[in-house]
Amino acid sequence: MKATDRSRKPFKVGVFSVVKHCYLPRAIAAHPRFELCCVADDDDRPAWTHERNELFAEEFGIPYLRDVEAAIKTHDLDAVAVSPEAERHCELAIRAAEAGLHIVIDKPLSTRLEDCDRLIDAIDHNQVTCLVWNRNFLPALIQARSAIEEGRLGNIHSIHCDFYFSKDAGPPLGSRTQGDPPIDWLQRQIDAHADGSDGGVGTEPMGELQVEGIYPLAYIRLLGGGARVNKVFARTTALFHQAHADNDVDDLATVTLEMENGLVGSLCIGRISAAAHPDIGEIKLHLIGDKGAMVISEARPEVAIHYRDQPDLEFKHRRVADSNNYLLAENFARAIDGTEEPILNARGARNICATVLAAVESGKTGKKISVNNR
Repeated sequence: MKATDRSRKPFKVGVFSVVKHCYLPRAIAAHPRFELCCVADDDDRPAWTHERNELFAEEFGIPYLRDVEAAIKTHDLDAVAVSPEAERHCELAIRAAEAGLHIVIDKPLSTRLEDCDRLIDAIDHNQVTCLVWNRNFLPALIQARSAIEEGRLGNIHSIHCDFYFSKDAGPPLGSRTQGDPPIDWLQRQIDAHADGSDGGVGTEPMGELQVEGIYPLAYIRLLGGGARVNKVFARTTALFHQAHADNDVDDLATVTLEMENGLVGSLCIGRISAAAHPDIGEIKLHLIGDKGAMVISEARPEVAIHYRDQPDLEFKHRRVADSNNYLLAENFARAIDGTEEPILNARGARNICATVLAAVESGKTGKKISVNNR
């Protein structure tokens, strides 16, 4: 492992591709413990990826290198922020780990378990830290976790999460006429970048379970004391969006979880279109213990803002007191220091990936599926 000089602040961070979402490297850059030094990607990537990387590098006044290994060698990095196409997450993170660099990586960890396992092996062998991006520091999650730790609900028996995003994902289901070609997944994601609905960036089509499932499953894992999921049963469909139907992936799912310690988990998840909800969506947690129960809205606290000539599709309710990104960056810094564990590490995210893949299989087969945990 590369020795980190604890007296040198801030940590020097390279951005290994920024074509999926830029919120992750922006959050790292906003924290005083970190400094972005460069953006890097492989030279053989498509032109649209280089364009996005160059724009981000120009905005932050840092160089863009079309050579990942050269970036590692020339910039004396301590850590990397990894946010390429989802299927490349582990590939770039493994190269960082093998260079002794600490890693903060966008979700989902991967679309393949074998890639997750290779990354975990590289992390363990090189003794580096890895934080997988999540939403576990939202105020509602902090409040729910405190209630459990203080014993106000007693022993938790079941956790349910509603996780509906009221976002569009291209043409609605049924809009394709006879003879029209199926919607190309990657091209749809590239076109969607402008309005922020490109959650499944990559050549591999990903349904809502794969794109966003890590968030509610990370909630359930956190509030369930780290209990792993043993078996899942799911119902999945493409109900709202033509791109999902054309590419045989879900935009709506229900999942039941058989977990360790007799805990029962469940979630309903979907990208339910902008017309389906007046705000960002219905995202709630339901917890039942032997001493009490709790229902908590993930969006709270929030304020409602109304003004003259307000656009019809602008969300009226807006979150306040949300320090999730800052707290994640702080958690990453402390994990590098060795004083705190990542709130979601690669092993935890890998098992969430296994749960998601089992749920996708269950949705297609109609059978209960065992989860391949590690």
